[in-house]
Amino acid sequence: MPVQDRIGEVTERIRRRSRETRSAYLDRIRDAARRGPQRTKLSCGNLAHGFAACGTEDKAGLKGDAKANIAIVSAYNDMLSAHQPLETFPTLIKRAVREAGAVAQFAGGVPAMCDGVTQGQAGMELSLFSRDVIAMASAVALSHDMFDGALFLGVCDKIVPGLVMAALGFGHLPAVFVPAGPMTSGLPNDEKARIRQLFAEGKIGRDELLEAESASYHGPGTCTFYGTANTNQMLMEIMGLHLPGASFVNPNTPLRDALTAAAAKRVTEITALGNAYTPSGEVVDERAVVNGVVGLHATGGSTNHTIHLIAMARAAGIQLTWDDFADLSDVVPLLCRIYPNGLADVNHFHAAGGMAVLTSELLNAGLLHADTLTVAGEGGLERYRQEPRLEDGHLTWVDGPATSGDPNVLAAVATPFSSNGGLRLLDGNLGRAVIKVSAVKPERHVIEAPARIFHDQNEVKVAFEAGELDRDVVCVVRFQGPQANGMPELHKLTPFLGVLQDRGFAVALVTDGRMSGASGKVPAAIHVTPEAKAGGAIAKLRDGDVVRVDALEGRLVALVAPEDWAARVADTADLSAYETGLGREFFAGFRALVGGAEVGASALGR
Repeated sequence: MPVQDRIGEVTERIRRRSRETRSAYLDRIRDAARRGPQRTKLSCGNLAHGFAACGTEDKAGLKGDAKANIAIVSAYNDMLSAHQPLETFPTLIKRAVREAGAVAQFAGGVPAMCDGVTQGQAGMELSLFSRDVIAMASAVALSHDMFDGALFLGVCDKIVPGLVMAALGFGHLPAVFVPAGPMTSGLPNDEKARIRQLFAEGKIGRDELLEAESASYHGPGTCTFYGTANTNQMLMEIMGLHLPGASFVNPNTPLRDALTAAAAKRVTEITALGNAYTPSGEVVDERAVVNGVVGLHATGGSTNHTIHLIAMARAAGIQLTWDDFADLSDVVPLLCRIYPNGLADVNHFHAAGGMAVLTSELLNAGLLHADTLTVAGEGGLERYRQEPRLEDGHLTWVDGPATSGDPNVLAAVATPFSSNGGLRLLDGNLGRAVIKVSAVKPERHVIEAPARIFHDQNEVKVAFEAGELDRDVVCVVRFQGPQANGMPELHKLTPFLGVLQDRGFAVALVTDGRMSGASGKVPAAIHVTPEAKAGGAIAKLRDGDVVRVDALEGRLVALVAPEDWAARVADTADLSAYETGLGREFFAGFRALVGGAEVGASALGR
């Protein structure tokens, strides 16, 4: 099935825009591929250091160049439920790689913080920058130039984007991404949200709230709502960096372990020492990036990827923009209802047919490039219509279901939940922003109300509890951009704003910060750029200015007389409270160097 015209047009536009940067990138990684890993060219002392701790068999293999050496880069820690299962993966991987006639070494661990723990806390101000730290830490792990391929173990919010950026920095190496899978279903997400709002209103206490949260987040694996972590897994699969069907298999199951072993064996087959060399920098091309954006829209995925996908694409020399997101959103239907865009969780999505059905629907409609290079090999993205099965203890892939097992969770292209993905670009005299409306009721797609200005999210809580927000209001939380304080998520505001909305008020959020990947029912114009710290127009707003957030027309405007608006001077703010404590002092350089949200909010200068 050829791709629809708009898909082809946007892809070609990205290709033209990226011609110089992509060409330079490909020249660099192809030169590195010709040079090959340097371990056989190292001095004897250097090489001896590189395999000193290996067993006899692996040491013998690394003395020559006949055996591939696979790097394991892992984000394991046992505080994050999503990453705790990764503890056992290196042993399993090393065994599988050895059975395939190669060697695997644990090249390095990377930091992995949990946005769920730091939400609303000072540590959240390190969250976005942790993506770049992860990319840098992975680069250190791979810098020994001892490797023919790499396995990247990670799941959550900034972690997978950082690992992808690193993989593309070493784009001459094949890379397979290895997930851990979602935890089993616990307390339904809509019930969790209801209890959070009751707590925000003071109707229940902390003990009841903690019981509900613990019943929701209850075991190993990814949180089951469709936030950034699970959007990451969808992206890795639809962009061809996972094995087919690997994304949403629960941890600590025979199938999960079999998929991990298969990923380990597969990476040995696609190194330059074999006949199916598949470097990651060739896998992630303009078509794969467009496929990722299409998947984001079709599933109602995380708004964080309007930043992360741009940063990942730039790591491969590809210039992706918010306009590309907007144009693709117009033609990609919403096929999933997963919380917060519905009542189901990712386990329900997986049971309904999951990625195999989603991919098939999008391929059949010409909404995906089928001819991409993937780590699965011949057949391109067509292979991803399949799903894994264990038959007599052996892993195999079979054709996925022809149709969804639950059209209330996973719809067909012919009968979508919405004609577009619900992610919109906003523009106007306040700057540019994005808004996710897939979970917002249609009557709230346009909000026009007086602004209340805040410079810290905790000020919103104080005003809410004092009854000062019991009215139609646009809460403007500014000086939350990457230069100001690292661009934290402001998901802690959701219960308060949700209560106001449920009381019948017209409510919206406008911010140069981020919302959670679980952005929900309250309209939120986020990632406003230029940010307030950079003198953006959001810093010119005053209490009482009427602000219009219009997701239908794509407008974000202050309804202030043009001559008055032009004469205004942007406010400044004392940001010293954001500069120290919980490690924030170490990120001063990042805040000084970081680019804006629309170019990926990276401090790495890509």
